[in-house]
Amino acid sequence: MNDAHVHLVVNHFPIIGTLFGLGILLAGIFMKNNVIKNIAYILFLVAGIFAAVSMATGEGAEEIAEKLPSVTDQIIHEHEEMAEKLAIVLYALGLVSLIGLYANLKNHAKASLVSYLAVAIAIVGVFLGKQTGTTGGEIRHTEIRTNATATAVDQNGVGEAEDDD
Repeated sequence: MNDAHVHLVVNHFPIIGTLFGLGILLAGIFMKNNVIKNIAYILFLVAGIFAAVSMATGEGAEEIAEKLPSVTDQIIHEHEEMAEKLAIVLYALGLVSLIGLYANLKNHAKASLVSYLAVAIAIVGVFLGKQTGTTGGEIRHTEIRTNATATAVDQNGVGEAEDDD
């Protein structure tokens, strides 16, 4: 199993884990249930760990992907930039989640404030996760690229002006 394979296996969890964690955290806040909030915090921690693994395998995946047809340095660079931003947010979310777990276990007065901070960071994480997932998908899935229709038209020769002479 090479870095590209590992990267493809682990890169989905930071995105999905953050999205599910946000929903669970909001449910915990609404229900005023610390156990549910703690589950969300654990999901956020796991998402941060998987983000670290994704970042660690990204360079190796890049080395393999850049040799593939229709993969450009620009596409990889856009994905890498978004992934770096997402990783920073998820590391911060993991840190806040550790604080939230501790605050909930100690019944600290600021535990509620920590949960709202985690919601705010998770919302940013979900947004960046969507962007990162899209730019990552565009590396191999040319059909989801912004210019997919124009590229398909050019490659198939469809849509070219015909000479009526």
